[in-house]
Amino acid sequence: MKVKWFGHASFLITSDKGTKIITDPYTPGVYGLEYKQIGESADIVTVSHDHADHNNVSAIPGKPQILKGAGKHQAKGIEFRGIASCHDDCGGKERGDDMIFVFTIEDIKTCHLGELGRLLTDKEVTEIGKVDVLMIPVGGIFTIDAAAADKVIAQLKPRIVLPMHYQTDGCPNFPVANADPFLKGKKNVKKIDGSSTELKMGQLPKDTQIYVLKHEL
Repeated sequence: MKVKWFGHASFLITSDKGTKIITDPYTPGVYGLEYKQIGESADIVTVSHDHADHNNVSAIPGKPQILKGAGKHQAKGIEFRGIASCHDDCGGKERGDDMIFVFTIEDIKTCHLGELGRLLTDKEVTEIGKVDVLMIPVGGIFTIDAAAADKVIAQLKPRIVLPMHYQTDGCPNFPVANADPFLKGKKNVKKIDGSSTELKMGQLPKDTQIYVLKHEL
């Protein structure tokens, strides 16, 4: 499968059969986001929560199936599981709920943590299960920060980590940290020269490796 990072928490995952999944499409201009509008069509769109920087589904061409909420969802022959979590560390009282999505394509199990605001509970870790690819926020303020992201990675032990939801040159006014605090001192970092990477199950690393993509938009 191929993974492209548009920016913020929005990725495009394309299966070898051509099925396209977009996660958390953002609205340009909100909260200091200066990424361009997503113009890519999709078959499926997942939405972790209804904030404008994560739920701009109307802008996605192709009449995609929209997935929200906890439980099992079926779309294009793929099973998605929504796992309810929190956007903050006080039970959702400050920023509301967050929906984690887990799905498997070509034997690669992917977990998108949305705008997770705290460490995972033991129940959530069990529900998520073994993960190959983890899309995780690292910028702090609205989500877990670099230190908490390290702890969540230790909880799930993924093979590939794709950091997201941090400040970049494409959104210099977004009021969170850039990727540097998360990457500092780590040797298992692979900086991709582009916004996309191709992943195949038989070629994934045994130990956790962090892939840093450039934002597409």
